[in-house]
Amino acid sequence: MPRLPRRPPAKPSSRASRRAAAPPTPRAAAALSGPRRGRVPLRPGAAGAAKGRHLAIVTGLSGSGKGAVIKAFEDSGYYCVDNLPVDLLPTFVELVRRSGEIARAALVIDIREGQRLETLPRLVEQLRRSDLPTTLVFLEADDAALLRRFSETRRPHPLATGKDQDRNLIRGIRAERKFLAKIREAADLVVDTSKFNPHELRDFVTERVIQADASRALRIGVGSFGFRHGLPIDADLVFDVRFLPNPNYIPQFRNRTGKDPAVAKYIASFPQTKEFIDRITALLVYLIPHYIEEGKSYLTIAFGCTGGQHRSVMIAEAVRKGLADAGYSVKVSHRDIGK
Repeated sequence: MPRLPRRPPAKPSSRASRRAAAPPTPRAAAALSGPRRGRVPLRPGAAGAAKGRHLAIVTGLSGSGKGAVIKAFEDSGYYCVDNLPVDLLPTFVELVRRSGEIARAALVIDIREGQRLETLPRLVEQLRRSDLPTTLVFLEADDAALLRRFSETRRPHPLATGKDQDRNLIRGIRAERKFLAKIREAADLVVDTSKFNPHELRDFVTERVIQADASRALRIGVGSFGFRHGLPIDADLVFDVRFLPNPNYIPQFRNRTGKDPAVAKYIASFPQTKEFIDRITALLVYLIPHYIEEGKSYLTIAFGCTGGQHRSVMIAEAVRKGLADAGYSVKVSHRDIGK
């Protein structure tokens, strides 16, 4: 992909408002009755922020609905800025911290930033370690939906150039998707807007971010370890998975880990693996609300095998996915995978 053009130094067009909070709009009927849309794992601290200070950063593909989302924040009383230069993000955050009037703010930072957008994940990670709860929202849609939206609005795609608009449009969409891949990975909330209309999208974001249940702020860690290297001292719950067949005895798997698709497939091929994952995930989904009710802020779950390379890694990854699918924010770590 050709290097993206740098943003000109001229002052960007921006939109800032301080509207009074409006009553929440009803949840979209499709979101109530249909399957959950998008992948929506919230990271620690991303939810439950609506009652206090909160910074929301909205980014994603061109044509994915960022305008509708920032409008939802605006209508809920957030101080909103569209097209903030990424270099000014630390300065803006400091102004929010010092302000006695701005408690909640929402920004749109997107491909218009050019190559400088690559620094966004690092800046967001720094914010997550600060005292300002921060949520990075990434919007996307499938190629067909984006093509239809650009055709209907006749707006040019920022990466589509040349006379053959249709061909260059699809190239621009795919180039942007590739360029934003790392930012997507860093997001707290990834929403596929392909089947949302603007009203449903606003309702969805209002519910999932602006009015998010504070219970989701429980910090959950899932990890793997090897018993030969000792028990993890910070684990609240420890599960021994050495009852599963050991891939270490299969030569082609010995120097791989449980993150390798072939190794994971081998471990998952045994019926006791699926049953264990399902039972443990169901147990945790049952336990977590009770931990929250008791005021617990951190929950660390550890899975151990002999060396911490194969079985425990695969199980930890599978349980993390199950908890994320249940709507919980989960951080995964593998203590002994490199030993």
